[in-house]
Amino acid sequence: MQATLSSGWPTLLRRLEFVAYPAAAGAAFAVLSLGVVTWLPALAAMAYGLQRWRAEGDGRAFVMTFRAFPQYWRALWRHALVSTAAGVVLAANIVHLLGRSEPWTFVLLAAQVGIAAALVIHHVAFAAEAGRTPGGTVRGWTRGALALGFGSAARGTALLGAVVSAVLLSLVVPLGPLLLGPSIPVLLALSFADPRRHTP
Repeated sequence: MQATLSSGWPTLLRRLEFVAYPAAAGAAFAVLSLGVVTWLPALAAMAYGLQRWRAEGDGRAFVMTFRAFPQYWRALWRHALVSTAAGVVLAANIVHLLGRSEPWTFVLLAAQVGIAAALVIHHVAFAAEAGRTPGGTVRGWTRGALALGFGSAARGTALLGAVVSAVLLSLVVPLGPLLLGPSIPVLLALSFADPRRHTP
């Protein structure tokens, strides 16, 4: 019995890592996002912290997210302003259309929701690309994000599904959607972008 428990500890601890480190990185993201327009650099910095954990076993995901943030803020603050403005406009349009009953509003509402879904996929993939290659450029991250998020319909659907399911499934955990909602989809995007997945 003692031997069984001892042999099971490494497996249990390894499984707990897949909750603890994404939650820690998500907590850092939540704090950094309090500036509202800082959410995109914070998402990229969180991806960097998670990538360090995935690739190098560095368990300081929370600390590394904070350390990486200034670099990503300098590179992405303009992009973050545009993305935040676009998100606000989309949200306002959706709320406005939900309050109308004309038949044509359904078409416009579906279009707005589709654009919102595409933006979610793009920004998750963008954060993963930025986290994987911190020395890259915004243009390079954008190209990589387009390939990662929209180069495969199955991959894009999986990323969008991860965003929705991470929020819904983490509702049972206190602050779960806040901590795991952003980190799990980014972690999946990092996994999809891993070159080792494409080597025989």
